[in-house]
Amino acid sequence: MRTVDEILCAAAPEVCFAVAADVERWPEILPHYRWVRFRRRDGPARGLVEMAAWRHFGPVGWPTWWVSEMWNDPDGRRVYYKHVRGITRGMDVVWEVDARPAGGSHIRIVHDWTGPSWPLIGRFAANAVIGPHFVSHIAGRTLAGVAAAAEAKEGGVA
Repeated sequence: MRTVDEILCAAAPEVCFAVAADVERWPEILPHYRWVRFRRRDGPARGLVEMAAWRHFGPVGWPTWWVSEMWNDPDGRRVYYKHVRGITRGMDVVWEVDARPAGGSHIRIVHDWTGPSWPLIGRFAANAVIGPHFVSHIAGRTLAGVAAAAEAKEGGVA
């Protein structure tokens, strides 16, 4: 399974990266996030991080949860995750924040995963259900919220 979600943002890449890497603040700026907490902190935006979000189906929320090793490359404006617990264990994630020639930023999240280790249906479940209806859906909402927060921060609102 591979999902690619992206958004254009009017804020500078450095601001977008700072908001994207500040995961502990996500529940304040992203209403679909239930919590984010470091279980082990190895430095700024580095360590073992537990995240939980809602995937809404109309008015009904489905709780999601995972634990990832998180690290980053501030110079390259990249944030990396390796899911180590939860249904998405083994998933590799990279956030990429790049400057746009006309100004602003292009933010992209790439999720790569072979799927859960369920006999016969694991890969199908990842490609047909988990990737498009959970991972990509939550990533799209997360991107929109991070972009809005970065634009507000750059504009002096947040």
